[in-house]
Amino acid sequence: IMAFAPHHRRDGGGLYSFSSRPRAVESRPRYRDDQPHCLDSSMQRAHGNIMYDRRVVRGNTYGRHVLPPPGGSRTVRQRSPAQRAAREQLRGSSPEALLGRKHVHMQTERYLEELSEVLVSENAECQTDAFLDRPASPLFIEQGDLFDFDVEVQPVLEVLVGKVMEQSLLEVMEEEELASLKAQQRTFEELRNSRLAEVQRLQEQERRHSQERERRIAQQKEVLRKEKETAEKIAARAITQQYLAGLQPAVFSSLRGHGFFYDPVERDVETNFLPWLMAEVNDTLRKRSTARQTLDSE
Repeated sequence: IMAFAPHHRRDGGGLYSFSSRPRAVESRPRYRDDQPHCLDSSMQRAHGNIMYDRRVVRGNTYGRHVLPPPGGSRTVRQRSPAQRAAREQLRGSSPEALLGRKHVHMQTERYLEELSEVLVSENAECQTDAFLDRPASPLFIEQGDLFDFDVEVQPVLEVLVGKVMEQSLLEVMEEEELASLKAQQRTFEELRNSRLAEVQRLQEQERRHSQERERRIAQQKEVLRKEKETAEKIAARAITQQYLAGLQPAVFSSLRGHGFFYDPVERDVETNFLPWLMAEVNDTLRKRSTARQTLDSE
């Protein structure tokens, strides 16, 4: 391995160049010292070499495993019970805790582990019905009979009378409650019937008002229609009279000019006398012409 000593040189154009001459490099140990306070001898030299600097990370940077940031998100990964058992066997047991201390299980892995073996428990309570306390046992009195009827029957009678009174009170309360419910129902039905009657009255009144309003509207419409028809007739009559005022003389003049209105004597003269007169004149003229021609020919 060769190293290059620095060499400075300046050419004729004034440009500055740098180069180093080759020289031998001293041998270095194959492995670095494990103690942190010891430094390599190569790092103590003036020129140094970053390849042997402890502050430089060796190896490729893209293949290194990058730890997640402290505040970033964590991935939760579940492990099977078999994997957890194998992991516990390989891990080994921890030493006993010191006096006054104890071991606590905690997760120190990089990924969180879901604790799925926690049993779900629920609390339920029940309470039995309250019973009457058992009466104290009477003192045993040795007499001729096996028991004293008056003393022994007293608790039974108390229970029977208490149950009868309780049942009676319950029945009386039930009857009173039923009577109250019937009274409330009767009151409610009366109130409902009165309200229904009032609603029906208001509906009938509204129906009559609606009919009266519709009838008045129809009458008003009929009056307006008749007024409109009357106004239209009056306008049509006025227009007709104004139009016919000059139409009648013009029609008579036109009819008179076309010969529809004539004098009977004049028409008789024109239709009968004048054609006969013309025929007679023509016949006379024709005879005279014939006679003149006959005279001329002789």
